[in-house]
Amino acid sequence: MLTIRNAVATFIDETTESSGDLFLDQGVVVEPSRPNHGGSSTGAARDEPAVLDASGCVVTPGLVNAHHHLLQSAFRTLPGTRGVAMATWLPTMAAAYAAVGIDPELAYASARVGVAEGLLSGVTTVADHHLNWPAGASTAETVAIATATATAAIELGARLVFVRGSARDDAEAAAASAESIMNALVPNALQGIRSDGMLQVAIGPAGVHSDSRKTFALFGELAAKYGLRRRTQANEQVDVAIALDKYGRRPIDLLDEWGWLAPDVTLAHLCAVTDDEISRLAAAGVTGTHAPACDLPMGWGIAPVAALTAAGISMGLGTSGGGSNDAGHLLADARLAMQIAPLVGPPIAARHILGMATKGSALGLGRPELGSLALGDAADVCVWDVSGVADAAVADPVAGLLWANPGRRPKHVIVAGRIVVRDYHLVTTGGDPLDDRALATDLESLLSARRR
Repeated sequence: MLTIRNAVATFIDETTESSGDLFLDQGVVVEPSRPNHGGSSTGAARDEPAVLDASGCVVTPGLVNAHHHLLQSAFRTLPGTRGVAMATWLPTMAAAYAAVGIDPELAYASARVGVAEGLLSGVTTVADHHLNWPAGASTAETVAIATATATAAIELGARLVFVRGSARDDAEAAAASAESIMNALVPNALQGIRSDGMLQVAIGPAGVHSDSRKTFALFGELAAKYGLRRRTQANEQVDVAIALDKYGRRPIDLLDEWGWLAPDVTLAHLCAVTDDEISRLAAAGVTGTHAPACDLPMGWGIAPVAALTAAGISMGLGTSGGGSNDAGHLLADARLAMQIAPLVGPPIAARHILGMATKGSALGLGRPELGSLALGDAADVCVWDVSGVADAAVADPVAGLLWANPGRRPKHVIVAGRIVVRDYHLVTTGGDPLDDRALATDLESLLSARRR
């Protein structure tokens, strides 16, 4: 059993906090009287301390990044991609992918950087909406890319939701690939989730702006067959414009027609939504993902989060990828979401935004055991030091996680009961320090060699 003691406060969920100790055993939150029956592969490693001192710290659930594009960790701040229309951004990024070449080696190196960056900023679960594949890639090639991404996350000790995406891919080939990826990564798994909960597979076309009705239909059939979560992007700048031009309909209308407004569907972005569309989304039981650090700086809109949540839509939070955000720091994006909320509605409390970055994101993934620290929940934990000068005179240390100290990083991070970040550094499965700079060097060397 691993005990976390002396915290200033423990954020259990948006409405519940505790001042007592937190007990973790067998990869879950437990009562202090529960014995450790020999440990497990997801429990605390033998060389980890039985007690983790959280004096001067706030404890929260691990953050859940509900929308990322890990491959884009290799394509940040490229010329011609900052603050441009999406119709310009998309082909510019496509050209960059083609110049380097997408394959398992790049997927692995990019994912290692993106996942490590997330862990070091408190993200214990990341949903990777992988949309870009080599031209004419075989099913075997797509499985190899998905496997490389999953391997990177598993090696670092993070939870991964691999979303087999599609962007103008052949519908039948994309569906066959998605089924093969599911069977390769999580064979015989209920709802596409591996038995230890560390790996999950979902499916998701990029959006109605790029994928056909047939793609949405075939992916929907696959989701029904295996119980997979469905995810797509809707109502960013280009999505609405293309839908109106191509179909004479708005994206929400098309998604409704195509059977993609349902409780197992999560829609990312949702910037340009009308009041009527919000009501329809709420009635359908869909969940949403806000990605402010992608949409705001790129000029692609701001999701009206207060209106969406007031209608009863559960909202999560995502960073989106390095091609538009350039960072995978979800707590920083939570701060931004809180700050820009009054531009499109009433202010939103810090605790609610923190709840979006934890439980809200988890619910959109169909993972109610994540994103909170009640008894029986997954032992995914962040320990944030709030004792420094940046937090001096903060009256509310939980709200201060977002209001104070921009760029804040957790002191310790625990995933499934195992410490993966200790004293601000990644550690291996054996508890030894891991130099994250080596991960960056590996990716940069790979890119340099391919761009010559």
